[in-house]
Amino acid sequence: MNKKIRIGIIGGAGYTAGELIRILLNHPAAELVFVNSQSNAGEKLTYVHEGIMGETDMCFTDKIYLDDIDCLFLCSGHGKSHEFWTANERPAGLKVIDLAQDFRDESCGYVYGLPELNRERIREADSVANPGCYATAIQLALLPLASAGLLKNEVNITGITGSTGAGVKPTYSTHFSWRANNLSVYKAFTHQHMLEVNRSLCQAADGSVGEINFVPMRGDFPRGIFTVSHTDCDLSEEEAVQLYKEFYKDAPFTYMSDKSLDLKQVTGTNKGLIWIEKHGRKLMILSAIDNLLKGASGQAVQNMNLMFGLDERTGLMLKSTAF
Repeated sequence: MNKKIRIGIIGGAGYTAGELIRILLNHPAAELVFVNSQSNAGEKLTYVHEGIMGETDMCFTDKIYLDDIDCLFLCSGHGKSHEFWTANERPAGLKVIDLAQDFRDESCGYVYGLPELNRERIREADSVANPGCYATAIQLALLPLASAGLLKNEVNITGITGSTGAGVKPTYSTHFSWRANNLSVYKAFTHQHMLEVNRSLCQAADGSVGEINFVPMRGDFPRGIFTVSHTDCDLSEEEAVQLYKEFYKDAPFTYMSDKSLDLKQVTGTNKGLIWIEKHGRKLMILSAIDNLLKGASGQAVQNMNLMFGLDERTGLMLKSTAF
């Protein structure tokens, strides 16, 4: 593609927007046209997103220029995307990627944007609903089993996420004095991402799957998601590893690790790493992603690349912050 993709962002002051801006400023096929933020209009992007200091002099705007762009990213809070399209008319030909949960049920013609599940549908889509962060980590852990019809038994999952998963607006559970040296459980068995997880697993299985039980935890670190899943499975460890390697053989960011995982292997990257162990009848699957990248903005750019006919790795070959 010789012509650059002209891009606008709505809701430009949050964590996901900051990561999206950082990626797009360095993306060889992208041109950032506007970043909308009502609360920061007129301020430089670097006033809020200090990590891009020296890379741009662009300012936030309270204006919206939909006729001037090819692709729009919606980065506002959940429910705000519906409100945006109630208030604004969408130009013909504009491609949209929503990072909220408003259209993850594939309403209004949106395609669920998990490339490992819907790559070919995303290529043809004009509207993509980016998956949730926990949902991405859990689905990467379980999709190969579901697709092989091996997810009929109960699955138990524990996951831990960094404080950026709660968004940029401070709450009692994201303050440093509360979060540091602390762990806590929240939304046990009721996390909102399980709706999309169950839909995707049933899609992959072409039918139903076993009960999925999920207990999420808050971690005392800024970014990353680490999940541990286990279920009864008749496959040997070697057979399970081969199943996963075959399923992800064409996935440029999802890898079977050759050793057990740690979170620093993925922070700062668009990777999803998987590790498997067999203990008696129990198959244990570890999954690790960066919640702001593969769990949000990196995956959104991966979807943009697919929608515009680019190699999906374009602009996303990022190194981890392992040291």
